[in-house]
Amino acid sequence: MDSATRHKAILDRLRRDGRVDVTVLAGALGASDMTIRRDLDVLAQGGVLRRVRGGAISLLKRGEELPFALREVEASDAKRRMGAAVAGLLQDGEAVVLDGGTTGLAVAHAVSGRRLTVMPLSLHQLPPLSADPATTLLVPGGTARFGEGGLVGPMTEAALRGMRFDTVVLTCCGFSVADGVMAHDLQEAAVKRAAVESSNRVVLVAEAAKFARSALVVVCSTASIDTVVTDVGAPDDAVAELTAAGVQAIRA
Repeated sequence: MDSATRHKAILDRLRRDGRVDVTVLAGALGASDMTIRRDLDVLAQGGVLRRVRGGAISLLKRGEELPFALREVEASDAKRRMGAAVAGLLQDGEAVVLDGGTTGLAVAHAVSGRRLTVMPLSLHQLPPLSADPATTLLVPGGTARFGEGGLVGPMTEAALRGMRFDTVVLTCCGFSVADGVMAHDLQEAAVKRAAVESSNRVVLVAEAAKFARSALVVVCSTASIDTVVTDVGAPDDAVAELTAAGVQAIRA
């Protein structure tokens, strides 16, 4: 088992139990105690846990998201596939709002160099989107969230509401057919809503794990979504519910 897979398993247990034990983790993950201790030290440097004798305890508040750098390695292959699938849905010449987060960054890499007009909602997306003159880059104002790089606040919302886009590529912290698209941060959720309201088509991109997660703030209902791009691990019942609701579901 590689380190990224172990880290995900440790974080899942922390979310569930609030505390982890080195010996228990070593047995469950088929690793040595020394390897697990190194994993916990790495995660402690990321600010998500505090080391205690024999294990670690979670430092995440209820509904708080993991740091960007840790989320970036979660399901990275699936995110690349989903990014390519989203790119395939976009026609040259479209004006697109590209939501932030690690999945949004994967989409930014996939559309880099395409003949599109793109307004990114994260500073992390600027390097790939500005690498080729074929892509017209619109940068909104606003306040950048520390660590996340996401642009939020009234300036960002005003920039979105003053324009009309063909497509918004929306990301999320959690999703269910019943509850819709969810986010952890209130300001970020407000920006997402403004992007949805300013776009003719809403494409939600969410890896399978997001179907099992909820978050504090509802961004929009499932009825607002035209297409959901997910990965092959997405639950069959959720995909069937999306289809029944008239939402196109694509597994990448």
